[in-house]
Amino acid sequence: MSLGEILQGILSNDKITGAIASSILIILFGYYLRKREVLTKETSKMLSTVILSVSLPALAFKAFMQDINQESLAQGINLLIWGFAIYIILILITKIIYVKYEGDKQSVLRVLTVFGSTTFFGIPIIAAVYGTEGVMYASIFNIAYRVFLYSYGYVKMAGLKMDKENVKKMILNPIVLATFFGMFIWVFQGSLPQVIVGDKAYAFLRLDKTAYWLYKPMTYLGALCSPLAWISIGAKLADISLKEAFTSVDSWFYSLVKVIFVPLVNIVALYLLTVSGILPISFVALATVVIMMATPTATVAAAYAIKFDREALLTSNGSLLSTVLCVVCMPFWIIVLEVIKSLNIFA
Repeated sequence: MSLGEILQGILSNDKITGAIASSILIILFGYYLRKREVLTKETSKMLSTVILSVSLPALAFKAFMQDINQESLAQGINLLIWGFAIYIILILITKIIYVKYEGDKQSVLRVLTVFGSTTFFGIPIIAAVYGTEGVMYASIFNIAYRVFLYSYGYVKMAGLKMDKENVKKMILNPIVLATFFGMFIWVFQGSLPQVIVGDKAYAFLRLDKTAYWLYKPMTYLGALCSPLAWISIGAKLADISLKEAFTSVDSWFYSLVKVIFVPLVNIVALYLLTVSGILPISFVALATVVIMMATPTATVAAAYAIKFDREALLTSNGSLLSTVLCVVCMPFWIIVLEVIKSLNIFA
């Protein structure tokens, strides 16, 4: 199959083109609403709170409401391993990438590169393109992200040892709780007390089968995640000066590393691990990792920089520019992934 035929197949896939168009158009709609002051700055913050405390936890939990098999379990374990491995790798290689920078500037650029907006930006796109399987894999992969963000990221930015309050935030985060509870049900559903539904037995915590009246509200809350996140991203873009960010050489260098180089490293590494049989992963698992790693600056990482007065201006400019670049490049990455899929390298 030629490249032209592959691209034609991608462009004729309504699910892919619909997801790409939806994300871009709704982000622009959020930008328009903020510029016209239909949305206030406080409203944008409230949207973010709803997404992070209600919608994303519901999406993460319900993604695990599915049957388990050896293949999906193996993929989950491999993604969990790779999640911890890639963050260690990024922590090491960012030292080389930003070797020309010194002091706070180097520390900030390294942390901002290691941690992207996987939860707020990545998962909504994954949900739109790859459905519940992608969200489940994303939730598993994100476990390592949470561990390193609230440990390495905090310590590096604060210049302090890990404190009790930050550990509490990491453990009691609604998304973390929903992920671990959902994953527990998914992994141990065969060992939990069973309920007969129709002619088949299910774990009593499989709410999609045993308590649909509880499961259905979660589907509505989870469905809010993508549109609300995209509106919030557009509103955030409207509050920052594009001109200032676009004239910052350091912000451009950081943004290109974050949105282009980091996902490319993941593609190459996972290709080598898969063909060698060391850590084989499926196409959906690969796509999940690439989209998660192609996201812009993590909100929490940016908040650390501003809170501890570590290159706040560079952080703000880098956050804006990487977000704009991500919006532009995300369709490119989805197309690249579909080309990879057509090569049948990943199962």
